[in-house]
Amino acid sequence: MADHVSAICRSGYFQLRQLRPVARSLAVDAAKTIVHAFIACRLDYCNSLLHGITDSLFRRLQSVQNAAARLITGTRRRDHITPVLRHLHWLPVRRRVDYKLALLVYKSLHGLAPSYLADDCILASSDKFRRRLRSADVDTCIVPRTRTRFGDRSFSAAAPGSGTACRRNCDGHFCLLRDSRDGGALVTL
Repeated sequence: MADHVSAICRSGYFQLRQLRPVARSLAVDAAKTIVHAFIACRLDYCNSLLHGITDSLFRRLQSVQNAAARLITGTRRRDHITPVLRHLHWLPVRRRVDYKLALLVYKSLHGLAPSYLADDCILASSDKFRRRLRSADVDTCIVPRTRTRFGDRSFSAAAPGSGTACRRNCDGHFCLLRDSRDGGALVTL
């Protein structure tokens, strides 16, 4: 995965160097659109494969996103980047990966995903042997056991057990809830 992350960072920084003179001569909204189109597509392409990578690799990807945000807003390198990302309504790279996995689970549970993904997301309430458990009343997916770190990163194990669960709230909408340990936010679908 280190080679894949290096390729993403290399192409992202190349695009940022190419966009720097153009972005300075554009309005803020136009610069935001262009930079977002070039950089976000590189960070989002196959980003569900990035689940479970090391923190150092996530930091490298996050630095590309931070550089793009600084290019748009003109923020200096020593200024805090979190308020800038919030102002641009950009999720950090790790949260983007979690959101993508949660969205794939949501689509799998509602018949909007291909069958090869939907077959890996099984609700605990649909399993006849789990009907007497308390987890049968909540919309949680069954997480298969794996024996290797590589197996933990597979979609069937990572998506339902990534700390992101789809739960039905009182309005009938589905919410993507993140672990409170991460300080995650609530996203409603």
